[in-house]
Amino acid sequence: MPFGLVSAWNKRRRSKSEDQSEWRKKPAGFWLLEDEKPSTKRRQGSSVFTLKEMEEATSSFSEENLVGKGGFGKVYRGTLRSGEIVAVKKMELPPFKAAEGEREFRVEVDILSRLDHPNLVGLIGYCADGKHRFLVYEFMRNGNLQDHLNVGISERKMDWPLRLKVALGAARGLHYLHSGFAVGIPIVHRDFKSTNILLSANFEAKISDFGLAKLMPEGQDIYVTTKVLGTFGYFDPEYTSTGKLTLQSDVYAFGVVLLELLTGRTAVDLCQGPTDQNLVLQLKHMLDDQRKLRKLIDPDMNRSSYTMRSIIKFAKLASRCVRLDSSKRPTVAECIIELHEMFLESRV
Repeated sequence: MPFGLVSAWNKRRRSKSEDQSEWRKKPAGFWLLEDEKPSTKRRQGSSVFTLKEMEEATSSFSEENLVGKGGFGKVYRGTLRSGEIVAVKKMELPPFKAAEGEREFRVEVDILSRLDHPNLVGLIGYCADGKHRFLVYEFMRNGNLQDHLNVGISERKMDWPLRLKVALGAARGLHYLHSGFAVGIPIVHRDFKSTNILLSANFEAKISDFGLAKLMPEGQDIYVTTKVLGTFGYFDPEYTSTGKLTLQSDVYAFGVVLLELLTGRTAVDLCQGPTDQNLVLQLKHMLDDQRKLRKLIDPDMNRSSYTMRSIIKFAKLASRCVRLDSSKRPTVAECIIELHEMFLESRV
């Protein structure tokens, strides 16, 4: 079946005589979207699993194997028959969101099947068995970034060099998407945030959750939409006000994550007053004031692990990333250069 023929997929789905055992064995290309350009370079080795294999891997989705929850559903630690440890994301959505979830599932399979980069989470395979939907990823032993920035969730407090390492790794992953190296055209993640930055055993950052990702129209750097998607607190103000999605929309979200790394706070804190709930709005007038900046540094971070010179550079970069005018934000490539310099300085 040619890539991207969704109409054929819908026709097969409506067929009452369809053999479900054959349907679930379709290759990853079966899930390509009709409005997405296929790539000649695809990740090798993505597997197709059955519901039985998913049940076996997770001990029937036992609470002991539950490692997280998100808008898509629950995530379980699993062990494949090969002995490989994996993360199994189980789609659990109410009926009124079923169509939306189905599309996000297919986008995730489509996008990750095309990509291969050390700072993007690896897709091992998927399961589309009857009405059941699962995504199987490489297992990230240190969870997500937000877990390590919130007090009481993680035992290990991140020092400054480690935070720079995570920021640099995430930036490299974003740059790979924006460069269009894998598919020939840039990809906007559209839901970049601290919970979607996963950390390996040695704290290598890997971007995850590509359900809202968008391949930019060929030859264009703007995609106009009437439906703004993403996560509150990370929304690019220009995107929400005009509907114009650009690569700089990801840069804004990246800037928010930089502020989280600097302060240890969350992008949105509903426990605060109405004017202090949004991290960017709360901090934007304080980032260029060195006296105030000292008070913003995460108090859980070891004081000996950073210098104010590095903190000031980092804060200025974050401030530029969250500018209202997207044309005045740096590119991710420029962020990488600056972060790399900071990281090298932090290790001296």
